[in-house]
Amino acid sequence: MTDTKSVLVIGGSSDIGHATALRYAKAGWRVMLAARDVEAAKRNADDIRTRSGVETSVQVLDVLQTGQLAGFVAGLPLLPDTVVCVVGELGDQLRAQTDPELATTIMRTNFEAPSLLLERFAQTFKQRGSGTIVGVSSVAGDRGRASNYYYGASKAGFSQFLSGLRNRLALAGKVRVVTVKPGFVRTRRTAHMKLPAPLTVDPDRVAEDIFRADVTKPRDVIYVARRFWLVMTIICALPESIFKRMRI
Repeated sequence: MTDTKSVLVIGGSSDIGHATALRYAKAGWRVMLAARDVEAAKRNADDIRTRSGVETSVQVLDVLQTGQLAGFVAGLPLLPDTVVCVVGELGDQLRAQTDPELATTIMRTNFEAPSLLLERFAQTFKQRGSGTIVGVSSVAGDRGRASNYYYGASKAGFSQFLSGLRNRLALAGKVRVVTVKPGFVRTRRTAHMKLPAPLTVDPDRVAEDIFRADVTKPRDVIYVARRFWLVMTIICALPESIFKRMRI
């Protein structure tokens, strides 16, 4: 038997996944990375192992293969104390408007697939009586905008799923559900984008907030870029007659 806690990071090949797993590893947690891009996940695992000395393993997972999700959860070497889902697909809004397959991929990757997977973990955590589920959503889901409404709509659905799941599990032992809304994040995927500095954070900042919300300062909903809470509060308060005329 061991008292070492464990975390599973779904989307472990990403920059945010890497930073989050490393933050837990530095605290002594055993780490599992799940990803479709196994080679990238293995590189992240090697880096985490080297920098922390913590056991880090890689699990193969394509979240879009929803028929395999139950088997994935059941086949894990151990049931983690915390599962962090950072899966996401920004996609191309203009292409999605005329490409139903791309639009479907965006919506399934951001909403359907992670929701179905986290529901599986919710059931197993409830049976055990403990566990933390962390879902990384987005401020884009707070209100639909012309520039990214496929991404925003799917993230809105994911945020509502997490909210409902949190409500359902509130009285189920010690099971917690945390919603994280990072805002703009400097990653390989956003390297080509011109991001507003006051509203942009690094993956390490996202990782630190996730860890604190789980371990040191429990919270339900986190806006990582704090200013974004005020920005989105104002945007959401705008009457539709005004909002629909804005180019955002």
